[in-house]
Amino acid sequence: MNGISKKAAPQRLQTLAEFRYVLRQFLHFSEAAAAKAGLHPQQHQLLLQIFGIPDGVEPTISYVAERLGLRHHTVVELSKRCEEQGLIRRTQNTHDRRSVILQVTTQGRQLLQSLSDDHAHELYELAPRLISALTQIRNSHGAGDSGGRVNAREQRVTNEV
Repeated sequence: MNGISKKAAPQRLQTLAEFRYVLRQFLHFSEAAAAKAGLHPQQHQLLLQIFGIPDGVEPTISYVAERLGLRHHTVVELSKRCEEQGLIRRTQNTHDRRSVILQVTTQGRQLLQSLSDDHAHELYELAPRLISALTQIRNSHGAGDSGGRVNAREQRVTNEV
């Protein structure tokens, strides 16, 4: 059983189930909040990725597509809809004419700020349950059940979360 005792397996699965449940609650909240603000959830995520881009990285369609896990052409259409709503500006990259740079407008920034405030409050409410589940998951990897060994997939999941 991959180094997990039969006794520990149900507890680990319960913990993972709780984590997924709380995570899904947050995602459901996020989708509903975006809809209430008049946005498709992917539009909200697009705005967030553009505005939250690290320094030194260009907010291109390719960058956003990777961050959202979407295809390039999907983000092209998504960005066009956001531009039509006045939420972003799309400009051709002066260094690479094949590339389009995305920029959040003042209207988009205001909407994003309002949504971000609501999301911060929701995360504040859910944080204790998320942290508890993550702590239990992490501790179960270091406990005697796996002999301190963590397979690469488990380590990647733990690091990503």
